[in-house]
Amino acid sequence: MNWEQLLSLKRFGDTNKRLRKEQDETRLGFEVDYDRIIFSSEFRSLQDKTQVIPLSKTDFVHTRLTHSLEVSVVGRTLGRKVGVKILEKHPHLQSVHGYQPNDFGAIVAAAALAHDIGNPPFGHSGEKAIGEYFKSGSGNFFEDKLTKKEYQDLCDFEGNANGFKILTESRSGRIGGLRLSYATLGAFMKYPKESLPKKPTQHIADKKYGFFQQDKFAFIDVANDLGLIKKEQDDAISFSRHPLTYLVEAADDICYTIIDFEDGINLGLINEDFALEYLINLVKDSIQIKKYNQLTNTKDRVSYLRALAINTLINEAVEVFVANEADILNGTFSVSLLDKSKYEAQIDDIIKISVANIYESKEVIDKEIAGYEVLKELLHVFVVAATNKHNQEMSNYDKLILKAYPSIYNASDSLYECLLRICNYVSLLSDSNAILTFKTLRGNHL
Repeated sequence: MNWEQLLSLKRFGDTNKRLRKEQDETRLGFEVDYDRIIFSSEFRSLQDKTQVIPLSKTDFVHTRLTHSLEVSVVGRTLGRKVGVKILEKHPHLQSVHGYQPNDFGAIVAAAALAHDIGNPPFGHSGEKAIGEYFKSGSGNFFEDKLTKKEYQDLCDFEGNANGFKILTESRSGRIGGLRLSYATLGAFMKYPKESLPKKPTQHIADKKYGFFQQDKFAFIDVANDLGLIKKEQDDAISFSRHPLTYLVEAADDICYTIIDFEDGINLGLINEDFALEYLINLVKDSIQIKKYNQLTNTKDRVSYLRALAINTLINEAVEVFVANEADILNGTFSVSLLDKSKYEAQIDDIIKISVANIYESKEVIDKEIAGYEVLKELLHVFVVAATNKHNQEMSNYDKLILKAYPSIYNASDSLYECLLRICNYVSLLSDSNAILTFKTLRGNHL
């Protein structure tokens, strides 16, 4: 892979190549990507979607929206720092083509901003709830009516693939979705493969999948334009990652490791003394003891250590990326950047505490159980109504459902597209809206 191709400014529908030197510096194409994402309705719905604590009434607990904004900020810094190093190593990118360090930051920031845009309500349990409806619930009726790959898309419903759909799917008046640059779409594509074969290698890019069968031609178009390396896997569609994806991933890893931990401390789920010890182990080379001792409350102490920890891990991720640039460009770098970090042990310790005290706390588990029931009910009602319409076997109740929720059905859809449309619709609901819809369908909200 080469950087000039990887930094493509092309958008869906372009017939001519967009040159970096011809860009308006006051509104750079990569920065337009950020603007289009942040003004989208799909992004706004993240304000009421779970990050860690579902339906929390506490102001400072992170939602998907605040998490995405923070990941974007960290991603921008990572991109700029790496951009400086890449342009030093490949000066023609700047002298001949006009690329600047901030271009790298703008691409990573936009991709990071969108990294959770496809996630359904109730966090990762929402993905599992949708998948299990088709794998082991009423939806397994469709197994022999779809291709294996189509059925696998539904059984392992994936927020990353749904995000790619949201960013690229055409609809009336919006050809090419948000029409983001191919560079930003490439950096967004964390798992550049289809749902089958499932995890064919130990490479981190094969851990999940990144596009639905419905969107494979859009995906292939982006991958080919960027010059991503196609992997040889029989008839499977699989590519190497865009290099900047590693920075988007690192930004997410840094934020959920440190900031989820901070939320746990502030909520009282993690003991302060125990927690501060782990953060101090991570920042012992940069902490100013005098300044730290002047802080008199938990929130300020944790905030100070959090800022130092994030800065430490940013610099570490940049070093790992630059040291492994050649392997990243040829597709052989097979782990996340933080997996190569000298702070791996400290990161693992923090994550273990977060798992035990936050992710597996009773408050979180109880709300995830409720989320399963909500999503299962919504899917079942919508799937029955839409497929009965598809088969011309509608009941009066089905007709009412389709009148109340017309966007769950399109007459031109195949069965697979019909089911995927419903999953996408449910995934775009906020936590509160999903619960409200559930209560309405149950007759508990009039």
